[in-house]
Amino acid sequence: MVQTTEAHIAGFSAAVDAVARERRYLGLVSGPSIDQRAAFVNAILAGGGVQFVAVTATTEVVGWCDVVYAQLDGCHHVGKLGMGLLPAYRGAGYGRQLAEECIGAAYWSGIERIELEVFASNSVAISLYERLGFQREGVKRRGRKLDGAYDDNILMALLLAPTESTPVP
Repeated sequence: MVQTTEAHIAGFSAAVDAVARERRYLGLVSGPSIDQRAAFVNAILAGGGVQFVAVTATTEVVGWCDVVYAQLDGCHHVGKLGMGLLPAYRGAGYGRQLAEECIGAAYWSGIERIELEVFASNSVAISLYERLGFQREGVKRRGRKLDGAYDDNILMALLLAPTESTPVP
């Protein structure tokens, strides 16, 4: 797991496109253009969040996790998590490693709350998020309708600010 640099933009873009085309895990069904992905990564690198990528020995990007910081006044303590892994790399612990790195970096940058949305049909991801300490906060019933099938969006959050009942990572 490494922090994303400009050198990872093309690989990150290809990984997002590959996962999106599976039509199961992301809100996208195809990846944004390379220019849009470059703008996204450059915004993160300019202080808009944190992002880590999983890369092979040949530097192929096979997964990512990012926390994008909220820009609204009163919400600067909040970030939104997004992640994905290419199919051949799922189930080997890379997702957990990526998420832990990203959550830790977000915490140390001052983020106190990390939010995410996950499709109810993605039980593996929901289980991972729960093991990481995320709690369900709500459901957008029929939040997605793709190919004639509905899926609920589960809203989850992880509170990072120390309180009496919230452990710090």
